[in-house]
Amino acid sequence: MGQYHFTPERYLESVQAEVPDYETLQERTAAAVGTAGEILELGVGTGETARRVLERHPGARLVGIDESPPMLEQARLSLPASADLRVGRLQEALPAGPFDAVVSALAVHHLTAAEKRDLFARVLAVLRPGGVFVLADVVVPDDSADVVTPIEEGYDLPDRLDDQLGWLREAGFEPEVVWAARDVAVVRATRP
Repeated sequence: MGQYHFTPERYLESVQAEVPDYETLQERTAAAVGTAGEILELGVGTGETARRVLERHPGARLVGIDESPPMLEQARLSLPASADLRVGRLQEALPAGPFDAVVSALAVHHLTAAEKRDLFARVLAVLRPGGVFVLADVVVPDDSADVVTPIEEGYDLPDRLDDQLGWLREAGFEPEVVWAARDVAVVRATRP
């Protein structure tokens, strides 16, 4: 899998055009975080999700990872100087916690099923008890008529929502779907 292939300057415009429910997905993601002082974001991109989450948690400390240095440079333009942004892949060791919340929007669908399961276990390990993992992403819908987000074969690897809920439970989470529309969903998974 290569690095994300959109330019940072055009990313927001591109994703808004490709994901019809993008604005709602972002708002539901930020709302699902709940109370958090220490937040880890997986797949920061240009910082759009982090910006929205931090608006709701202005005193929170953000650690974010993304595999694309240019995307992180773009994110730095809209995030507080205190944000700790690091180059890293979701398949690698996560920053040490504990975190109150781990957030990921439109990044995990680039992982294989096995990599998702592995990531979910590693996310659980960096969360405090009672912490939440908010996963907002493209999913394979039950009805093929609900596929509205373009998928690039070999790069985009979405899975069924039910499968991901099962993998979250296997990892030790208590997941709940907080919002779903067509081929995108927001899941809030709590570490007991």
